[in-house]
Amino acid sequence: MSGAAYTIDDSARSKDADVWFALPPGFVPLPLHELAAARDAAQTDGSLVGLGPVLRLAQLLLEAGAVHCCLGLHVDDEGDGGPLLSLFTLARRDTGWAPRSVLAGRAAVGAEGAEHIEVLDLPCGPASLVQTRLKEPPELGLGAPGGLLQVTAYVPGLDGRRIAILSLATTAVDHAQHYRDLLRGIAVTVSFEDPLPEVSDDVADKD
Repeated sequence: MSGAAYTIDDSARSKDADVWFALPPGFVPLPLHELAAARDAAQTDGSLVGLGPVLRLAQLLLEAGAVHCCLGLHVDDEGDGGPLLSLFTLARRDTGWAPRSVLAGRAAVGAEGAEHIEVLDLPCGPASLVQTRLKEPPELGLGAPGGLLQVTAYVPGLDGRRIAILSLATTAVDHAQHYRDLLRGIAVTVSFEDPLPEVSDDVADKD
């Protein structure tokens, strides 16, 4: 029986990479830095006007410390079959040393307005998962009167001095259990040691 097939993003092989994870189907990477840089151009380029909310979101995410972002598109198979949109982000936070279980607990307890908290025992170590409800940033203009559902996993690094923060945000507030399960599944794949096979620099000559 063959294992699951994965598409490896170029960033996973970057020399600066220090955390790895896998996303299920339905997620498309968003180039945060390129989108944020396009904000100025949007003021003079009429073709970019419609991207205003996306460009503003990219800037907000970078200011919040996001280093990776993906747009999620899934089907509501429990409702009307319509599309469910979500936003996945990865951020890193440096912290003073503490046992990893303590770091995970502190992060969860410190989450403002938590509706759900659970402890995770991941292959890479202890972590926590928190569900909160957020008000929509008015500058985004998403039209979400019910606010945003955000599910966040706090995964301490092996050295006990940093935390990887994985978040899923969506306007589909009635699908909280679905998004908790989804993020929990992503968190299980987190690794702080490169899990990818080495790639040889030698390329076979096929001519």
